[in-house]
Amino acid sequence: MLALIFASIYLHIMEARRDVFQAIADPTRRAIIGMIAKQPTNVNTIAEQFDVSRQAISLHLKILAECGLLAMKQQGRERICEAKLDKLAEVNEWIAQYRQFWAQKLDALENYLNGISDSSHADDKLKIR
Repeated sequence: MLALIFASIYLHIMEARRDVFQAIADPTRRAIIGMIAKQPTNVNTIAEQFDVSRQAISLHLKILAECGLLAMKQQGRERICEAKLDKLAEVNEWIAQYRQFWAQKLDALENYLNGISDSSHADDKLKIR
């Protein structure tokens, strides 16, 4: 019983702490974002594209909505999902710092390899003479 209480509290905390990074951590949610980014799509059409239950898709959509990556609108009997991609800017900003880090590392590697290449060409010229 105590374990159930702790699990319930943990799940409640995790739901409250959902963010855009959690949303994009799952490949199904990334695929849904890609789909609805092209055009607003109804829930049934989204569900038909995946080999999982409609309940699983509904949970993915709920997480995406809680993270602010989609808005759901009721149109008659259909629920239409529309992408709200502004929150992905947060991911882009986080990635940018690592993009700069790796660009510097790759530039340093390129300079090192060019230095090795230049010195090996110099050695070849010395052998020819």
